[in-house]
Amino acid sequence: MPSTKPPLNADNHHDDRERKRSSVAEWTVTLLLLLFGTTTVAQAFVIPTGSMQDTLLIGDHLLVDKLAYAPAGPISRYLLPYQDPKHGDIIVFRYPADINETLVKRLIGLPGDRIKILNGVVYRNGITLNEPYVYHKYAYDPMLDNFPTPCCLPVKDAAREAQQAMLDQHVIDGEVVVPANTYFAMGDNRDNSSDSRYWGFVPRENMIGKPFLIYWSYRASTEDLTADSAKSILTHYIDLGEHFFTRTRWERTFKVVRGVPDSALAAEPLPINPGSPNP
Repeated sequence: MPSTKPPLNADNHHDDRERKRSSVAEWTVTLLLLLFGTTTVAQAFVIPTGSMQDTLLIGDHLLVDKLAYAPAGPISRYLLPYQDPKHGDIIVFRYPADINETLVKRLIGLPGDRIKILNGVVYRNGITLNEPYVYHKYAYDPMLDNFPTPCCLPVKDAAREAQQAMLDQHVIDGEVVVPANTYFAMGDNRDNSSDSRYWGFVPRENMIGKPFLIYWSYRASTEDLTADSAKSILTHYIDLGEHFFTRTRWERTFKVVRGVPDSALAAEPLPINPGSPNP
């Protein structure tokens, strides 16, 4: 089936400049982190669930660039690598249904974008997104692979209310229209991700930043990483002491995390990527 994605006609020099600017921003943040620490420039974050597999794995420990989306001042806008959120960015944000929780997802829709999903394929503004980072680990499910529709995933009451408000107020001609100052985010593990399909939009003020480096990755369970009792925490640290070298994913150490801009999306439909069964 021919792709509905328009031909890529962007100026190559412009793409080169964008890549160079991105690299400069990454290294600028890294240097600032080394100079000033992690209090205001960057924040450590651990991936506790599989919603972003296999791009980000359970047990990946990230450094999050808190400067990326910070409001730019009249002088600092020329000195620091501030930027607007873009399609394909991986973002860290406060969960709208409970701001005490922090989530990481991929940015799919900007304000004004029209989003729908048909048979697991995302359409944005009528254009097919051939997303190389998407993984489907389960068989087709019409409740999960079509949108906008209410879904069966268990979510908090506040999330259900936000989802219903989105479906009632922001669906036009079978597409969700992203309102001003909000964003539509989804996990790469599309079959197992609680995201904007189920709890609505991400407000701009909820964005913390975007991850730029995996500084350590340890093979652990969600239960280990989200434990809050003294006994569970102690058990986790004992496990670390016994298996640090064998369960550390050394190949992911100091791996740079990058988004995937529209210009890097495939021009043709991609085969279903099932991902790794045990990453």
